[in-house]
Amino acid sequence: MAKAEFSLRERDRKRLIKDRLVRFAVSTGGVGVLAALVLIFVYLAMMVLPLFSDAQLTPNVAKQSVQVAQPVALGVDDYGEHAYLISQQGSIDFWQLNSLATQPTHSVQISGDYSLFAKSVAAQGWFAFANPSGEVTLFRPEMTSTLQGQKRAFSPSVEQQTVPLSLKGEDDLKQFAFAYDEQITLAGYYQDGRVKVVWQDQAESPVSYTFNQPFAGLEQLILTPDGNTLYLRTGSELVVAKKVQQRFVVREIVDLSLGEEKHVVSDIQLLSGAYSLLVSHRDGLVSQWFDVLSDGERKLTHIREFKLASALQFLLPDTYRKGFYSFYINGTVQSHYTTSEKLVIFNRAYEKAPQLAAMSSNEKFLIALSSSTLSLAKIDNPFPEISLSSLWQKVWYESYPEPAYVWQTTSANDSFEAKFSLVPIAFGTLKAAAFAMLFAVPIAVLGAVYTAYFMTPKMRRVVKPSIELMEALPTVIIGFLAGLWFAPIVERHLAAVVSLMLFLPLLIVLVGLAWHKLPRAWVSRFANGWHAVILMPVIVLFVSAILSQSGAIEQWLFAGDVRVFLAEQGIDFDQRNALVVGFAMGFAVIPTIFTIAEDAIFSVPKHLSDGSLALGATQWQTLIHVVLLTASPGIFSAIMMGLGRAVGETMIVLMATGNTPVMDWNILEGMRTLSATIAVEMPESEVGSSHYRILFLAALILLVFTFAVNSVAEWVRQRLREKYRAL
Repeated sequence: MAKAEFSLRERDRKRLIKDRLVRFAVSTGGVGVLAALVLIFVYLAMMVLPLFSDAQLTPNVAKQSVQVAQPVALGVDDYGEHAYLISQQGSIDFWQLNSLATQPTHSVQISGDYSLFAKSVAAQGWFAFANPSGEVTLFRPEMTSTLQGQKRAFSPSVEQQTVPLSLKGEDDLKQFAFAYDEQITLAGYYQDGRVKVVWQDQAESPVSYTFNQPFAGLEQLILTPDGNTLYLRTGSELVVAKKVQQRFVVREIVDLSLGEEKHVVSDIQLLSGAYSLLVSHRDGLVSQWFDVLSDGERKLTHIREFKLASALQFLLPDTYRKGFYSFYINGTVQSHYTTSEKLVIFNRAYEKAPQLAAMSSNEKFLIALSSSTLSLAKIDNPFPEISLSSLWQKVWYESYPEPAYVWQTTSANDSFEAKFSLVPIAFGTLKAAAFAMLFAVPIAVLGAVYTAYFMTPKMRRVVKPSIELMEALPTVIIGFLAGLWFAPIVERHLAAVVSLMLFLPLLIVLVGLAWHKLPRAWVSRFANGWHAVILMPVIVLFVSAILSQSGAIEQWLFAGDVRVFLAEQGIDFDQRNALVVGFAMGFAVIPTIFTIAEDAIFSVPKHLSDGSLALGATQWQTLIHVVLLTASPGIFSAIMMGLGRAVGETMIVLMATGNTPVMDWNILEGMRTLSATIAVEMPESEVGSSHYRILFLAALILLVFTFAVNSVAEWVRQRLREKYRAL
C-alpha cells in the first residue's frame, strides 16, 4: 500500500499566511481611509485658523534721530527703509532709517510764506500749504525706488501742482481744506466766520460760493475727495453741506454727541474711502457715522461705536482698509476694524504718545515721531475684516440702508470693502437641498416600496438596474440640461408647470381609483405588478395636454401674464431658480435614495411578511406595520445619504441657480451654495488672502455638515435597528 503524502499542517500554514495578508490589506485600507479623512480635516483647519489669529505689531524695528522744527506730517515707504517729514516752514526732508546720518538724504523747500496746512486722505497722499491771503500750493512727496543691478536705489521727489484757484477773501484765511480728484476744490474759513468754497466747473472756469450765515468758532473743515460734500464742525455740532449745481446746500445739522454731555466731540476724520466719519469724543468713545438712505432721503447716521480709554490722544485711519489705529498717553497702540468690530492689535509700542504717526501705502509699516526720533513698527495684520460676527451676524456696511447678510467679494471700485457673510451661501445650500429632497424623497422612497414589494420579479430586474444606471449620469450633463433646456421651458410654461405640481398627484390617485372600479374581467387580463406600465402613458398624455394649454391656463388664472401677477404680489422670478434646481438635483439624488431604500425593503426576511399575511393582515397592513418598520433603518440611511449628496452637489447648482446669494425661500428665485461658491471663486482668489481662506472655511463647513449628517444617520439607524430587532 502506497504511503499517502497528505498533511493539513502545510495547507493550514498557507491559509494562515493568506488570512493575515488579507487582514493586513483590509486593515491598512480602512485605516488609510480614516487617516485621509483626518488629514483633510486637519489641512482645512490649518488653512482656516489664521483667519481668527491676532495681528502682530513689532515696534522699534528701525529708528532714526531727526532735526525738524514744527513737524506737521510724515510718511514712510512700502519697504520700511525711508521716511519723510514735512515742517510748518514748508521743508520736506527725506530720511534713511536706521542710519547714523544727522542730515536728510534729500530736501525740498516749498517756496512761499505759508502758515496754514491741510492734507487729503492717506490713499491720495496730497498735502497743501496756504497763507492768510488765500494763496494755496499743493504737493505730494513720492518715495520711489529703482533697481540698479542687484540693489534698490532710493530716488525721492516732490510733485507740485499748480492751483489755478485762490481763497482770497475780504478777511484773512484762518483754516482751509482741499479736494483733488479730477479737479481741485478749495474751502476756506475766515476770521469773520465766513466759509467760502471755490472749484472749477466743466469748462474749467472758477466757481465761488460763500455761505450766507457765518460759522462762529468753527473748529474743523473737511472736504471729501470728490469735492461734493463739506463737513463743518463746531463743538459737537456738525453741518453737512452738499454741492448742488453752482452752490453748496446745507443738507442737515447733526448732534454728534447724541445729546449726552459726556460725549462731547474732540475731533472728526474721514475713514478710508471717505464714505464714513470717525468721530472722537473726549471720554474716549469713537463712533462711526455714514449716510443712510431712509424714506427717500440720505441722512448722516450713527452706525457703531468703540469704547476706548479716555487717555486717547489721536486716531490714524488705515490707508485703504476700513480700520483705524488709536494712540494713548502711555504709548499704547490699538487697532480696530470697523465692520467686523474686531480689536486686532493691543500693544504698548512707545514710552509715550507720539506727536505724529503715518502708515505705508501697503499698510505693513507704521512710522511715529516722538522726541525728535522716528520709530518704525512692522505690522502683520492680514485678516482684520474677519470675525465671527462678520461671518455669521448682520453687518451694517457703508451705503447700506440697514444691517444685512452680504456675500460680495469683488468690485471695480478701489474703495470697495469685501463682504464675507457666510449666511447667504449657507442658506442657499440648505434651500437647494431642501427643495431637491422635497422632490426626490417621496418619489424615491415610494418607488422603492413599489419596486421591492409590489412589482413582479421580471419587471424589477429591468427597472432597478435602469434607475441605478441613472446615478452614473454626470451631474454636469444634468446641470447643462437644467440650465439651458429645462429652465427656459419652465419660464415659458410657468402656469402649466405649477398646475402639474398641483394636479399630477391628484391624477395618479384618480387613475388608481378608476382602475379599482373597472370590472374584474378586464383587470384580470393584466398581470399583477405591471400597473406602472399602464400608468405611464396616462401621465405622459396628461403632461402634454397641460403644457399645450399653458397659455389658456395663464389667461384664465393670471389675466394673461403670470410674471406680472407675481410682480404685483411682490414675488420675484428668476429663470434659473429653486424650482429648476429642485427638479434637476432631485433627479440626481433619486437613484441614491432609491437603491439603498429598495435594498433595505427587499432584504426584509420573507418569513416576516408571510407570517403577517398568515395571521390575517392585508398586504398594506403588512407593508406598513412589518416591512417598513423593519426596513426603516435602511430607509433613513438612504434619505440621509441623499441629503449629503444634495448638500455637496456642485455642478447642478452652479449651472442652474443663477448664483445669486440672496436669502429668500421663494421657490422662483435663485440661490448660491457653498460648493458652487468654492468652484466659481477659488480660481480667481489670491492665494493666502482672506477670500482664499474663507473658501477653505466653506469647504470645512461642508465637511463638518456631511460628517454630522452621517453621524446622526448612523445613530438613528442603530436605534431603529435595536428597536425593531424583535421583529
